[in-house]
Amino acid sequence: MNGGTVIVMDDSESPRPQVRITSRLVDSLYTEAMLLADEARSYFDDAGRDERSTLEPFARVGFACESLKVTTRIMHIVAWLLTQRAVESGELRSRDGRRPERRLGHAQDSDPVVIATLPPAAQRLINSSADLYARVKRLDEGGLEREVPQSPARALMGRLERGLGGASS
Repeated sequence: MNGGTVIVMDDSESPRPQVRITSRLVDSLYTEAMLLADEARSYFDDAGRDERSTLEPFARVGFACESLKVTTRIMHIVAWLLTQRAVESGELRSRDGRRPERRLGHAQDSDPVVIATLPPAAQRLINSSADLYARVKRLDEGGLEREVPQSPARALMGRLERGLGGASS
């Protein structure tokens, strides 16, 4: 309050600590996730089917479950990265990007005992997806560094864009 007037701080003036995620990092992780998604799809649709048919019944069930876990991890990662791109481009406010439904979705951990029964190619994909998910989760949870303060000119431009965008809707 300033002399009886309520001062509203916009998103750019928020002093909360958070991760500074650059567009270069998002692009790099997005490329990695999409390559992994393509590799997983190709494996589980083609070569993985042949390998799965040679497994014992319990291992086949584990194989199917783990393929779903890989897919789920990658889908959560891609969704989170697209949110980060939207924040970076100004399509989404930073605080909206931190809302619970925009955070990295939960993915089940893989069981090392089950993984050990699977073919090496499946093990590699499972471990790669778990590793990428863990790295993105650390980013989502924050705490790496304080956000680089936005320049006053960029803050003004953002407010103008939001104001003009709202008037034309």
